[in-house]
Amino acid sequence: MGLLTVEGVVAGYSAADEILKGVDLAVERGEIVGVIGPNGAGKSTLLKVIAGVLRPHRGRVLLGDTPIEGRPPREISALGVAFVPQERNVFPTLSVRENLEMGGYLEPARVRARIDAIFARFPLLAERRRHAARTLSGGQRQILAMAMALMVEPALLLLDEPSAGLAPMAAERLFDTIRAINADGVAIVMVEQNALEALAIARRGYILVDGRNSASGDAAALAADPDVRRIFLGG
Repeated sequence: MGLLTVEGVVAGYSAADEILKGVDLAVERGEIVGVIGPNGAGKSTLLKVIAGVLRPHRGRVLLGDTPIEGRPPREISALGVAFVPQERNVFPTLSVRENLEMGGYLEPARVRARIDAIFARFPLLAERRRHAARTLSGGQRQILAMAMALMVEPALLLLDEPSAGLAPMAAERLFDTIRAINADGVAIVMVEQNALEALAIARRGYILVDGRNSASGDAAALAADPDVRRIFLGG
């Protein structure tokens, strides 16, 4: 049994709206899966369904052999799934440490030990622990958002457009951080407009088009496929 199985998910933001039109996805323990495709393909909607932010109209989402579709986000988080949305993913007026405390709300008794582990893992955050999150650079805020998600010690991390708006060097540092988090044993599903970079660090990839699976397979093979490169990667 894989870590995550998505089967035939149909979902949208109203009863008549179908952004996802029967999407399948599978994630094994400890792997990075990249999800790419054009704007409006349903990539972010898929992550919201997995995280419990959006209830699917039809289909199944299994964490191991446990159905999680339609459960509240808090329950899904407690089961080991952490979601980092693209926007509004930190509390700008709170300090770095206070943001981490918010990330550890599920188990208050373990917050201090987990924050210590996060600061050991991310020295940059430790140096800025008393700084308001709004004073961090874009890349630093994304690292803080991921660190907040790691406060629940997830088995699966969902990242929605983590490099959006970042300068190339900041994006490169962020992808290095994502690789390091994965090397610690956390599986990652990453929706990313930077398709080549996503496929470069992923083990497997999925391409969504108009709410449906268009292609999937080994990430390196997808990145090398001439048709995929022409249609989705710009060359």
